[in-house]
Amino acid sequence: MITLVGTPLGYGVRVLVILPPSETKSDGGSGAPLDFGRLVLPELNEVRSRIADALVDLSGDLDAAQRALGLGRAQLAEVDRNADLFESPTRPAIERYTGVLYDALDHGSLTRAGKAKAADRLMIGSALFGVVRATDQIPAYRLSGGSRLPGFGTLAATWKPVLSPALDGLDDFVVDLRSGAYLTLGPVRGAVTATVVTEAPDGSRKVVSHFNKHYKGLIARELVRTRATVRDIGKLAAVLTNAGQRVEITSPTEITVITH
Repeated sequence: MITLVGTPLGYGVRVLVILPPSETKSDGGSGAPLDFGRLVLPELNEVRSRIADALVDLSGDLDAAQRALGLGRAQLAEVDRNADLFESPTRPAIERYTGVLYDALDHGSLTRAGKAKAADRLMIGSALFGVVRATDQIPAYRLSGGSRLPGFGTLAATWKPVLSPALDGLDDFVVDLRSGAYLTLGPVRGAVTATVVTEAPDGSRKVVSHFNKHYKGLIARELVRTRATVRDIGKLAAVLTNAGQRVEITSPTEITVITH
């Protein structure tokens, strides 16, 4: 059942889904080293370059890197990834990020048509790159949205003045699945967000944490598989409902996915 509260908003050219990144990333790759000139939204490259240079410089001081990146002793290999940022091989972003959300999306199992739609419809937020396309070639790295790099303020203060205008300039119906620190890096005006709640037998609800990522991965999967044209929140809810999810439209820019 779809419950409508308010009115549908947005009539973009296509649906564009912005995924959150993940702390875990796959190793290796067969692509050439990082080339900012081949990433989406070249207007972000000046900030990308400044953050990347700071990240490489930081890797020369292990203790400072551990503090800035919030790493435990068992995670210090992440500093080596950052040190090799400009030399290490790259792979498509959709293959670089791993974890619960990306397991649910299951990009590898998509048909050829599904992968083509994923290339067209998916972007991924990033504390280092701002945002990348699913097919952008990136290296493994470690930088979280809440990290504090020497010589910088918050990453949100660094990114928001350039990232929000760049994303607002896209002529798309945006479904923004980022949350927390990554959403504050560059909010998108008018984007639809998703909240995942669990409903108890007595009807009470609470926001889920860990499985939030799983259900957002399923949302993204349905939006790259669908043949429907999704240009407003009503059609978005209909696609998810037809896929077996229980969805409510709780505001003109928010859907709620209800689980048990």
